[in-house]
Amino acid sequence: MKAAYIDTSCLVAIALSEPGATRLARSLRSYDHLLASNLLEAELRSVLHRERITKDPSPLLAGIHWAYPDRSLTAEMTTIQKVGYVRGADLWHLAVALFIDPEREIHFLTLDDRQREVSRQLGFGG
Repeated sequence: MKAAYIDTSCLVAIALSEPGATRLARSLRSYDHLLASNLLEAELRSVLHRERITKDPSPLLAGIHWAYPDRSLTAEMTTIQKVGYVRGADLWHLAVALFIDPEREIHFLTLDDRQREVSRQLGFGG
Protein backbone atom coordinates (compact mmCIF):
# COMPACT_ATOMS: atom_id res chain seq x y z
CA MET A 1 0.00 0.00 0.00
CA LYS A 2 1.38 3.39 -1.02
CA ALA A 3 0.33 6.14 1.39
CA ALA A 4 1.20 9.80 1.88
CA TYR A 5 0.40 12.66 4.18
CA ILE A 6 -0.55 15.64 2.04
CA ASP A 7 0.11 19.23 3.05
CA THR A 8 -2.21 22.06 2.02
CA SER A 9 0.32 23.51 -0.41
CA CYS A 10 -0.26 20.64 -2.82
CA LEU A 11 -4.01 21.13 -3.04
CA VAL A 12 -3.66 24.91 -3.23
CA ALA A 13 -1.37 24.49 -6.26
CA ILE A 14 -3.96 22.28 -7.95
CA ALA A 15 -6.91 24.54 -7.04
CA LEU A 16 -5.10 27.63 -8.34
CA SER A 17 -3.86 25.82 -11.46
CA GLU A 18 -0.27 26.73 -10.66
CA PRO A 19 2.50 25.49 -12.98
CA GLY A 20 2.92 21.75 -12.57
CA ALA A 21 -0.57 21.30 -11.09
CA THR A 22 -1.63 18.70 -13.66
CA ARG A 23 1.52 16.66 -13.02
CA LEU A 24 1.00 16.99 -9.26
CA ALA A 25 -2.63 15.84 -9.50
CA ARG A 26 -1.53 12.82 -11.53
CA SER A 27 1.15 12.05 -8.94
CA LEU A 28 -1.40 12.18 -6.10
CA ARG A 29 -3.54 9.60 -7.89
CA SER A 30 -0.64 7.14 -7.67
CA TYR A 31 -1.20 6.82 -3.90
CA ASP A 32 -3.60 4.29 -2.41
CA HIS A 33 -4.23 6.53 0.62
CA LEU A 34 -3.85 10.27 1.10
CA LEU A 35 -3.91 11.35 4.72
CA ALA A 36 -4.16 14.82 6.24
CA SER A 37 -5.20 16.85 9.23
CA ASN A 38 -8.50 18.59 8.71
CA LEU A 39 -6.57 21.84 9.11
CA LEU A 40 -5.90 21.32 5.39
CA GLU A 41 -9.56 22.00 4.59
CA ALA A 42 -9.61 25.26 6.56
CA GLU A 43 -6.37 26.43 4.94
CA LEU A 44 -7.56 25.51 1.44
CA ARG A 45 -10.94 27.18 1.86
CA SER A 46 -9.25 30.28 3.27
CA VAL A 47 -6.95 30.59 0.25
CA LEU A 48 -9.84 30.12 -2.17
CA HIS A 49 -11.85 32.79 -0.37
CA ARG A 50 -8.88 35.19 -0.35
CA GLU A 51 -8.39 34.65 -4.07
CA ARG A 52 -12.15 35.07 -4.69
CA ILE A 53 -12.42 31.61 -6.20
CA THR A 54 -15.95 30.29 -5.77
CA LYS A 55 -15.24 26.77 -7.05
CA ASP A 56 -16.24 24.13 -4.49
CA PRO A 57 -13.09 22.38 -3.19
CA SER A 58 -15.01 19.24 -2.15
CA PRO A 59 -13.78 17.17 -5.13
CA LEU A 60 -10.17 17.90 -4.13
CA LEU A 61 -10.90 16.84 -0.56
CA ALA A 62 -12.98 13.76 -1.38
CA GLY A 63 -10.17 11.21 -1.45
CA ILE A 64 -8.46 12.30 1.74
CA HIS A 65 -8.56 10.21 4.91
CA TRP A 66 -8.70 12.64 7.83
CA ALA A 67 -6.57 12.23 10.92
CA TYR A 68 -8.01 13.41 14.24
CA PRO A 69 -5.37 13.17 16.96
CA ASP A 70 -6.95 12.26 20.29
CA ARG A 71 -4.17 13.65 22.43
CA SER A 72 -1.67 16.48 22.60
CA LEU A 73 1.04 16.29 19.94
CA THR A 74 3.70 17.79 22.22
CA ALA A 75 6.07 14.83 21.79
CA GLU A 76 5.85 14.99 18.00
CA MET A 77 6.32 18.77 17.96
CA THR A 78 9.34 18.47 20.24
CA THR A 79 10.86 15.88 17.88
CA ILE A 80 10.29 18.17 14.90
CA GLN A 81 11.72 21.23 16.62
CA LYS A 82 14.91 19.31 17.42
CA VAL A 83 15.37 19.00 13.65
CA GLY A 84 14.62 22.59 12.70
CA TYR A 85 12.22 25.49 12.50
CA VAL A 86 8.91 25.46 10.62
CA ARG A 87 5.93 27.78 10.91
CA GLY A 88 2.99 26.87 13.14
CA ALA A 89 0.68 25.25 10.58
CA ASP A 90 3.62 23.41 9.02
CA LEU A 91 4.59 22.18 12.48
CA TRP A 92 1.04 20.91 13.01
CA HIS A 93 0.97 19.04 9.68
CA LEU A 94 4.33 17.40 10.40
CA ALA A 95 3.21 16.51 13.94
CA VAL A 96 0.03 14.88 12.65
CA ALA A 97 2.08 12.91 10.11
CA LEU A 98 4.32 11.66 12.95
CA PHE A 99 1.22 10.82 14.99
CA ILE A 100 -0.19 8.80 12.09
CA ASP A 101 3.07 7.08 11.26
CA PRO A 102 5.76 7.22 13.96
CA GLU A 103 7.86 4.79 11.88
CA ARG A 104 7.84 7.30 8.98
CA GLU A 105 6.96 4.75 6.32
CA ILE A 106 4.57 7.07 4.47
CA HIS A 107 5.56 9.91 2.19
CA PHE A 108 5.13 13.53 3.25
CA LEU A 109 4.00 15.64 0.30
CA THR A 110 4.48 19.39 0.35
CA LEU A 111 5.53 22.16 -2.00
CA ASP A 112 7.04 24.19 0.85
CA ASP A 113 10.83 23.89 0.66
CA ARG A 114 11.49 24.31 4.40
CA GLN A 115 8.76 21.87 5.41
CA ARG A 116 10.01 19.34 2.84
CA GLU A 117 13.57 19.63 4.18
CA VAL A 118 12.42 19.07 7.77
CA SER A 119 10.21 16.14 6.71
CA ARG A 120 13.19 14.51 5.02
CA GLN A 121 15.39 15.10 8.06
CA LEU A 122 12.70 13.37 10.10
CA GLY A 123 12.91 10.37 7.78
CA PHE A 124 9.77 10.75 5.69
CA GLY A 125 9.93 9.90 2.01
CA GLY A 126 8.37 11.98 -0.68
